Amino acid sequence: MTASAPSRWRGALGWVALAVALLLVAVVGGTLVYGGYTQRAALDPESAGPDGTRAVVRILERQGVSVTVARDRAAAERALAGGQATLALRDAPMLSDEALRDLTGRARHVVLLEPRTRTLDVLLDGSRLGGFADDQAVAADCSVPAASNAVTARVGELMTPSDDVQGCFPVDGEFGLLTQETAGRTVTALDALATLTNATLPRDGDAALSLAVLGQADSLVWYMPSPADADRATDAPTLGELTPPWVTPGILLLLVAALVAAIWRGRRFGPLVTERLPVTVRANETTEGRARLYATARDAPHALEELRRAARRRLERLLGLSARSAPDHVADAVAERLGADRTRVRGILVDDQPRTDRDLVAAADRLRDLEASVRAAVRTEGTTP
Repeated sequence: MTASAPSRWRGALGWVALAVALLLVAVVGGTLVYGGYTQRAALDPESAGPDGTRAVVRILERQGVSVTVARDRAAAERALAGGQATLALRDAPMLSDEALRDLTGRARHVVLLEPRTRTLDVLLDGSRLGGFADDQAVAADCSVPAASNAVTARVGELMTPSDDVQGCFPVDGEFGLLTQETAGRTVTALDALATLTNATLPRDGDAALSLAVLGQADSLVWYMPSPADADRATDAPTLGELTPPWVTPGILLLLVAALVAAIWRGRRFGPLVTERLPVTVRANETTEGRARLYATARDAPHALEELRRAARRRLERLLGLSARSAPDHVADAVAERLGADRTRVRGILVDDQPRTDRDLVAAADRLRDLEASVRAAVRTEGTTP
């Protein structure tokens, strides 16, 4: 027997909906992985966030310093072509030692914003990281103009200089700023997260220190390293390079086979088929199952309403009321038969709402006692001569 036209249309629409959903997932996933909006990183000169550095860039521009933001190595090299600019450089672990020396050698002044031990070792002749200064102002205590003009600053991470490197802002034998001058060219290292960011710039002498260090020349190139700047010769081999050439085609073949098997054995879209239940479920099992569902959902009001509905149905039969009587009418009839307070009876049968399982148990007990009282009253009236 062939399927009807509506069934075929439903099947086709189901496959179309599946294809559209997969396409949307692919587009959204590709956008998140390869493009779209990305949050600015810390020390980004275009970021207005607490860890950004847009404030110091704007102040430098007002003072006549031309600021160029380079987000890849090639752009940084083009901006440094004149050889007279200052280079502000975050830690760049993707660059080799030779590439780091080549890039910084193109600038007249180099400011290491977030140096690690390897960068300090390469550019400051064996200097290394040290401890961390407490969140308090530290005196410059050196003759470097940029530091002495600031007088004090909150320097954050400390460093240990080599023999021919000068240190400023000393704390227990370590320094918050290192600088080395060779033939009119300087290399300076400091913890920019503690001094240059939008949040830390107004504290103590951080602003004066930041402007003096970054404003040594009329042009400033702010280089934000990118993973794409890595030297190909120093890249770690990829998984594809480490595996035999037949592995990738084999994986693709397995994926295609799995997709074909899924389409072959998968559930087809079409009309539902009704089936008779193979067994008859006992009433007590159904009741226990529903009770477990209510307990799992923690829906005490709904569970109590089910108990009240059943109790009102039994009370209607006991009192000879219509099966369609409103809950309030049943409550009024019960109160009249027992001579009880109408508000209290309505609370038991209609109004009271439990909030916890304990409230539910107490409400169920009151409901049972009320029904027992009505049964006793009806039985007594039936036996009175």
